[in-house]
Amino acid sequence: MEHQSTLGFSLQLHILLSLALSLASFTTVTATSEEEGQFVYSGFSGSTDLTLDGTATVTPDGVLKLTNGTVHLKGHAFYPTPWQFSKSPNGVVQSFSIIFVFGMVPVYSDQCTDGMTFFISPTKDFSGAQTSQYLGLLNITNDGKSSNHIFAVELDSSQNTEFKDIDDNHVGININSLTSTEARPAGFYDDKNNGVFNSLSLVSRKEMQVWVDYDGDTTQINVTLAPLKVAKPLMPLVSTTKNLSTVLQDQSYVGFSASTGPIDSLYCVLGWSLGINRPAPDIDITKLPKLPRIGPKPQSKVLEIVLPIATAIFIFLVGTTIILLVRRRMRYAELHEDWEDEYGPHRFSYKDLFHATQGFHDANLLGRGGFGKVYKGVLPVSKLEVAVKRVSHESKQGIKEFIAEIVSIGRIRHRNIVQLLGYCRRKGELLLVYDYMSNGSLDKYLYLQEEEEHKPTLDWARRFEIIKGVASGLFYLHERWEKVVIHRDIKASNVLLDSEMNGRLGDFGLSRLYDHGTDPQTTRVVGTMGYFAPELARTGKATPLTDVYAFGIFILEVTCGRRPIIDSNQAEEVGSDILIDWVVEHWSKGSLADTLDMRLQGSNCNLDEVCLALKLGLLCAHPFGNVRPSMRQVMQYLDGEMLLPELMPTNVSYSMMAVMQNDGFSQYTSLTDTVSSNGVTSSLSTGR
Repeated sequence: MEHQSTLGFSLQLHILLSLALSLASFTTVTATSEEEGQFVYSGFSGSTDLTLDGTATVTPDGVLKLTNGTVHLKGHAFYPTPWQFSKSPNGVVQSFSIIFVFGMVPVYSDQCTDGMTFFISPTKDFSGAQTSQYLGLLNITNDGKSSNHIFAVELDSSQNTEFKDIDDNHVGININSLTSTEARPAGFYDDKNNGVFNSLSLVSRKEMQVWVDYDGDTTQINVTLAPLKVAKPLMPLVSTTKNLSTVLQDQSYVGFSASTGPIDSLYCVLGWSLGINRPAPDIDITKLPKLPRIGPKPQSKVLEIVLPIATAIFIFLVGTTIILLVRRRMRYAELHEDWEDEYGPHRFSYKDLFHATQGFHDANLLGRGGFGKVYKGVLPVSKLEVAVKRVSHESKQGIKEFIAEIVSIGRIRHRNIVQLLGYCRRKGELLLVYDYMSNGSLDKYLYLQEEEEHKPTLDWARRFEIIKGVASGLFYLHERWEKVVIHRDIKASNVLLDSEMNGRLGDFGLSRLYDHGTDPQTTRVVGTMGYFAPELARTGKATPLTDVYAFGIFILEVTCGRRPIIDSNQAEEVGSDILIDWVVEHWSKGSLADTLDMRLQGSNCNLDEVCLALKLGLLCAHPFGNVRPSMRQVMQYLDGEMLLPELMPTNVSYSMMAVMQNDGFSQYTSLTDTVSSNGVTSSLSTGR
């Protein structure tokens, strides 16, 4: 039993020793000993013995905040009990030493107003002290009075001329007044650099350490300042001689004061120690809390390097994006003027046409001509197949009228006319949008290339139906629609074939229109060589009869499978380079049917229809307009409702050379210099 009792007592003793050690380790943050004449606070966490007033608080992590970031307020913190600075009443003040770590934190700027002090005072009642430049220590009535019995070290972050401050960043020794007995700009003498003076900014948001030493024998007062991790410099910052026995009372309180002016500021104390007749204990800086971070955080070195690079990359990316967007906008830029708004439903966006044709890719190219290229496209929303013709143009004053006519023609509806859906205008070009004709243009079937030999030859029945279809469409344009439309470019390549091989007259890019009963206006000659009516060169006036002339050439072209004008090499084989003269020559010889396309000869063709077509073509292409039939009459001839007039080749001359020379068209002689007169020109003199 005695052995068990001994074991129990040992266990209790062990537990008590463990608790004692734990308590001792806790009090290393705050250890005091008034009997030994010293104390030390390495942070204020868990310290409940300080006396605080005003805005002073202790944060949970151990920072003594004398102010809280509000303006025109003050705060105080005191060691709770007074200290005996003299050994006997009215005796000599003993030597003492104070160390404290502080930090000033500006809230919204790089300035703090007004400052803080460490002080020794006979009282803890500072309710009458003023804020701002009085630092919560004195007021306007008691400043400078010897009855204050106050010794203070000020850390002043504002310059006040009434107290003769040297600047807004200084450390001063004060006796009963806010006018410093001695003051110096904040800084320290660097022992590692031969004592060179280094300036410090009190409001740098960095921790600093202050040493205040008083020698009771020499009455020397020294104040030293340094960054937190720099050892105490050998040379003090501020030094003066003053016998504090005439200032301090036997028992006095030690503490801190601070006040704010018109700018929010935080004044903080992180550690504090005192020693009387001995050095103040060192503060363990490894246990100090961190200064609160308010406002902009200091940038790290990495951020200083990365941020400019990131900013440059961001600016580059933004600039590149803007350039791409501008280029994209320019890529799809269109010309648009207010007067075009009335044609809104007929205008396509360039962007839609661009995507419809896959960027006008060559894979979608349907054909090309003197006025531009034609591409197949599929509109992105409606999925409608269209043909898009890019027509180059110079922006001249007639463009408005031209677009107005294009839009007007877009209202035409006829089974033998390719529907013009609308247009788009850009700088330097027009885009005309048509219904897509799946079988392409007629000329590709009339003049097969070597690589197109697989295409079927159009038989005569289909060719005759195409001639009748084009005639029907042209009759509608001349007489049946609300205005007279002159196509001005009738030819095989402008006749398109739909999915059922029906002929449709297309490409109205050169068309002109005017009201019924009025004369067309004079304009420049446009069209395709070989289809010009002779009078065009003289008058420059396109009329329905000039369209009839081109239609006559078109009939001969479809029937004979020959172009209106061929090169001299081919002319040697067939006998003439002018189609109409070649047909007239065969007519005069009585071999008119021999002009039928050789690919159709020997087939089951209706020769009556062939001869009808050839004679009608010659009649329509008569050199004199007053001899040509109207398109109404052409329809009657083709439908068998009216017989062709009896014309003999000996009574009519189609020699283009003779006609042009007699009409003054010498500029065209180069085209017909290989054509003979055929000896039948005399009978035309009465027809002029």
